[in-house]
Amino acid sequence: MAIRNIVKVGDPILAKKSRQVEKFDERLWQLLDDMRQTMEQANGVGLAAVQVGILRRAVVIDCGDGYIELINPEITSKEGSQFEEEGCLSLPGQSGVTCRPAVVRVKAQDRNGKWCVYKGEGLKARCFCHEIDHLDGILFTDRVVRKENG
Repeated sequence: MAIRNIVKVGDPILAKKSRQVEKFDERLWQLLDDMRQTMEQANGVGLAAVQVGILRRAVVIDCGDGYIELINPEITSKEGSQFEEEGCLSLPGQSGVTCRPAVVRVKAQDRNGKWCVYKGEGLKARCFCHEIDHLDGILFTDRVVRKENG
């Protein structure tokens, strides 16, 4: 495993749409392992592959209740809404209040290509939405309803 550099705001890659993962091989597994280590070292709760310069639809998340890998994730349902403060490892020092669904269901593949369904509430729902937005070239600042700092 290796710590990778986190791409910062201003890099045009963050505005690009990530491509589907088609190969579930050792190269993908290495990327996921590196992303996990990078996220943990940076004290983050989520990291998308684009944030380490790789335009693939891969995300790692750990909101404190267990590590999750999402490959080719899709939000299949949303319920309610929540207004909470968000930040991002690619936008250090910036935060703002966003409106996100209170509950989401996500369909995604695991590192071996098996499809799984996840339910996220509260922080996990925000995390799912935030990281999946990254895969579509959307930053949390595009969703801010009230700026907190930065």
